[in-house]
Amino acid sequence: MEAKEEMIAGLEQRSRKIRCHIVEMFNAAGHGHFGGSLSCTDIVTTLYFGDIMRMDAANPKWTDRDRLIVSKGHGAPAAYGALVEKGFIPEKWVKEYETLGANLSTHPNMHTIPGIDISAGSLGHGLSIGAGMALAAKMDSKDYHVYVILGDGELAEGAIWEAAMASAKYKLGNLTAIVDRNFLCVGGSTEDVMPVEPLADKWQAFGWKVIAIDGHDFKQIHAALTESKAGSTQPTVIIANTTKGCGVSFMANKREWHGHPISEEEYRQALAELRGDCKCTE
Repeated sequence: MEAKEEMIAGLEQRSRKIRCHIVEMFNAAGHGHFGGSLSCTDIVTTLYFGDIMRMDAANPKWTDRDRLIVSKGHGAPAAYGALVEKGFIPEKWVKEYETLGANLSTHPNMHTIPGIDISAGSLGHGLSIGAGMALAAKMDSKDYHVYVILGDGELAEGAIWEAAMASAKYKLGNLTAIVDRNFLCVGGSTEDVMPVEPLADKWQAFGWKVIAIDGHDFKQIHAALTESKAGSTQPTVIIANTTKGCGVSFMANKREWHGHPISEEEYRQALAELRGDCKCTE
C-alpha cells in the first residue's frame, strides 16, 4: 500500500510535534541525547502513525500487538513523543522528564511507561530480544510483527550478529530491524571508530532481506516498512540513511549533540525552527 499525500502530510506534521516533545523533554532535564533521538523520529513517526504497527493505547499489553524495541535506548525520547501523541502517556510527563520522581528517563523502562515493550540502554541486546519475541510469535501461532531500531554505532556489538544469524536460521519473517544510519556515534564517525561498511552486503551474507532508504523520506519509510510485512520467510533489515540531529540546524550532523546540555537560547531556537504550524507548547 503506497502512502497517500494526505498521510504523508499528517506524518510530517506529527514528526514536528514529536521533535518538539523531544526538545521539551531535554530542556526539562537540561541535557539529552538530541542527535540520535532526532535522527530516528521520522522512522518512529511512521511506525506509530503510518498504519504500520498494530497497537491499542487503551490496552498497552494486548497480546496480539506489534512490538517495538528501541535497542539504541538513548533514542527512546522519540518513542516517548510518539506515545504522547498516540495517547499512551500524558503530555505532562514531557516537562517532568528526568526530574525527581519522573516516569520518563534517558532509557526506556517497560515497568513504568505504558507502550514500552522492553527496558533498554545497554547497547547490543535489542535484536536478540526481538528475535526471541518473533520466534515466540511463530511458536504460539500469533501474527504480530516485531520491530527493532538499532543505532549504526551499536552494530559494533557482537551480539547483534549472533542474533542476525539466529533470525535467518529460524526464518523470522515477522522481524524487521531498522538501522538508524546517521554515520555518527559518541566517539565520532562510525567509519573511524569501528567501520561497518559494506553494511548491506554484511546483512545479506547473514541471510537477511535488505532495503536501503532515505530515513527522512516518509514515502520511502512507509514503503519499506510495508514491504517488510509482506510475508517473506526472511527477516528484513531497513538501512535508513539519516542525519543526526535532524530538524535543528545547529545540531544536524554534529557529533557533540549526541549527548549535550542545552541553553535557554538554544532551546528557544530549536523550538522556533521545529514549530512551524505544529501546536507545540511554549
